Amino acid sequence: MSPSAPWTFTGREEERELVRRSSAAGRPGIVVTGPAGCGRTRLAAEAVRGTDCVRVAGTPGTRGTAFAAFAHLLPEGVTLHRAVQLLSGVRLLLVDDAHLLDDSSAALVHQLAVQGRTRLLVLVTDGAPAPGAVTRLRTGELLPRLALEPLPREETATLLAEAAGVPLEPLTLNRLHHLSGGDLRLLRDLLEALREQDLLARSPDGEGRWRGRLPLTPALRERAAPVLTRACPGERETLDRLAFAEPLPVRVDDLDLHVLERLESDGLVHADDDTAVRLAHPLHGPVLRAAAGRLRARRLSATRGPLGPALEAEAAGLTRRIARLDVRTTPTPVGEWLVAEGEPVPPPYAAVRARFARLRGELRDAAAWAGEGLAGAPDHDECRRQLALSALQSGEESGPGAPSGSGTPHGSGVPYGSGTPHGSGVSYGCGTPHGPGVPDGPGVPSGPDGAHGGGVLCPGVPSGPDVACGAGASGPGVPSGPDVPRGAGAACPGVLSGSGARHGPDTPHRPDTGRGRRLTSPAGDPYAAYDAVRLGAPERALPLLPAGGVLARHADALARSDGPALDEVARELEERGFLLFAAEAYAQAVRAHRDPSAARTARTRAVALARRCQGARTPALSGLVLGELTARQRQIVTLAAAGLSNRQIAERLTLSVRTVGNHLYSAYTRLGASDRRALPWLVEPERRQPA
Repeated sequence: MSPSAPWTFTGREEERELVRRSSAAGRPGIVVTGPAGCGRTRLAAEAVRGTDCVRVAGTPGTRGTAFAAFAHLLPEGVTLHRAVQLLSGVRLLLVDDAHLLDDSSAALVHQLAVQGRTRLLVLVTDGAPAPGAVTRLRTGELLPRLALEPLPREETATLLAEAAGVPLEPLTLNRLHHLSGGDLRLLRDLLEALREQDLLARSPDGEGRWRGRLPLTPALRERAAPVLTRACPGERETLDRLAFAEPLPVRVDDLDLHVLERLESDGLVHADDDTAVRLAHPLHGPVLRAAAGRLRARRLSATRGPLGPALEAEAAGLTRRIARLDVRTTPTPVGEWLVAEGEPVPPPYAAVRARFARLRGELRDAAAWAGEGLAGAPDHDECRRQLALSALQSGEESGPGAPSGSGTPHGSGVPYGSGTPHGSGVSYGCGTPHGPGVPDGPGVPSGPDGAHGGGVLCPGVPSGPDVACGAGASGPGVPSGPDVPRGAGAACPGVLSGSGARHGPDTPHRPDTGRGRRLTSPAGDPYAAYDAVRLGAPERALPLLPAGGVLARHADALARSDGPALDEVARELEERGFLLFAAEAYAQAVRAHRDPSAARTARTRAVALARRCQGARTPALSGLVLGELTARQRQIVTLAAAGLSNRQIAERLTLSVRTVGNHLYSAYTRLGASDRRALPWLVEPERRQPA
């Protein structure tokens, strides 16, 4: 796509339909609000395409001119009363940038809304000062209101891949998404700057990769004008100090408080708490650093504190959140800064980031962080394991740089689990079966010999009630044996062994030291036992999960086939940041619900969450919806998901086009889909390339 070509309209289909319905005959219209650059104007243009729509727009320099926005529609010197009369015949009026209207134009729009003869589509930027009449419209009292959120990361990835002509690797995508702050116009400026200066390199996987400096183009200079054009030397010095201190904040006591107050009132800085202050917009720091001269940059760079302690604090914080079963998004500026600047990422930190991302269901992010760690230490066991696990949970046999030998997943394994994948042909090195570890259950894959779970192998370790997983766990300086947690070299699958012992790369491994006594889950790290719940075998995991916790309640609800309870668990898992776990719980609820309407709702939520998990393919998600259809519907839906038109499907199956359409309509109703664009995510015919 050429830089000047408009980007494809993506990710706002539901909002577009809502705006269309609100602007149809017999409706009053709608007010669309949202942050700057969120795509309000493009959304409105798509919604009114093909209609007889009259357009007006507010502009910054005309607030002192009466009816300036309506100058092309109204005669000079018109009164408000006369203006309302003249425009009463307009059926649909689009008012863009309504917050910039002059008072007379704003009053006219408000009176048209009160009159109710003209359908209004009013676009307003959140947080911008607006005339009182527009503010009243924004409250939703006269017109319904649609509040747009910034475009989600998944849709941003689709846009950027098409605009750049190549998919972007996850950390580059994250960086662009962060710098733009959800502003699609700024996102476009950033991408064009990278292309203009040829800074978007190709990774070995063929993805676009950006590390290092921000190109300072005229468009980006204009975007950063609020900080680049500060006339007061003290203010510019303060802004530069904050920029060169990044990714760390600066203590308020080290800066001029009066200067900070002025900058804060202009929205350029914000205080994290009572003692630390940062730049408010993520773009401003890179722009200020790029604009500084060499000597100034050298002086200011010397004032930044060491990053090591802050990086260790970030890793420790993520580890604590994992232990608390809370992986919601949390700021990690130091790690992002290292990647953005092209600095080496310490492997232990990269492994924690990879694990955190994987537990969130962000599988491509997890693989990217593991790859950052392996770039500096190709033999780092935990990074290699996280890379392999991410690849397997994405349906791949192995990922780039995946290790081989002891401690490494291989084969055509069915990915699942917070620990290690299991399934047909998955071998972990020595060929020793690990007992009847995982009982039969929905979604449990069978091995070549037809056994369920028993084909899962553990490296060089015989299975038994008193045997520690020592051989696979030990490494240089890592002891093994009965009460020793598994070290960095541990590579035992997260499966329940026949003895009742549990172990996995996310869990310290201990044997059952007393015969006949069940091993309890170590506090704060129940993920390996939870794998059995995700496989559909909750009875095995229940004794090992912390009583009363969300994972135990998931196991209990699944054991009782309690659909509403599974929905509740899924909601809590989503709140805690476990998007993949929540998607799986909703998928299990689909099969448990007796009410078809509740099942359809659970399916829709499962699909929506699975879509955010970057290509995850796990047993709980497999066959999520096709089992709800008739044989003929499954056949037609699979072909439609593969991209065939109704006529092509009809010719292939020797049916009429009308029959194909009727089957698809019935399938949409059962699947909770609006049209065929949702089908690839619903039926997962072949593994798609993640966005």
